Amino acid sequence: MILTTSDDIPGKRRVKTLGLVKGNTIRATHLGRDILAFLRNLIGGEITDYTKILAEAREQSIDRMIAEAEKLGADAVVGVRFVTTEMMQGAAELLCYGTAVKIEDE
Repeated sequence: MILTTSDDIPGKRRVKTLGLVKGNTIRATHLGRDILAFLRNLIGGEITDYTKILAEAREQSIDRMIAEAEKLGADAVVGVRFVTTEMMQGAAELLCYGTAVKIEDE
């Protein structure tokens, strides 16, 4: 499966647009991580626990989007974007979406 943030794929021609596909996940932190993050914020630097949580959420949302595209018979997803939304304090949604397409070589 080819994924791209652009609307075109070099060397490929879009032969059919299959529609919007998406994948999302909602992740929450726990109090222990939040306390450590607060302390890290005081002294500065990367909050590695949050980095790890976001990386895992990003991969899961991509995997879910790909699964939806595969169900439609897509070869690629173009115009891929990510959106995050705070659902409540300590919990956020990560949404990945794009347009599923059939492609062929030019």
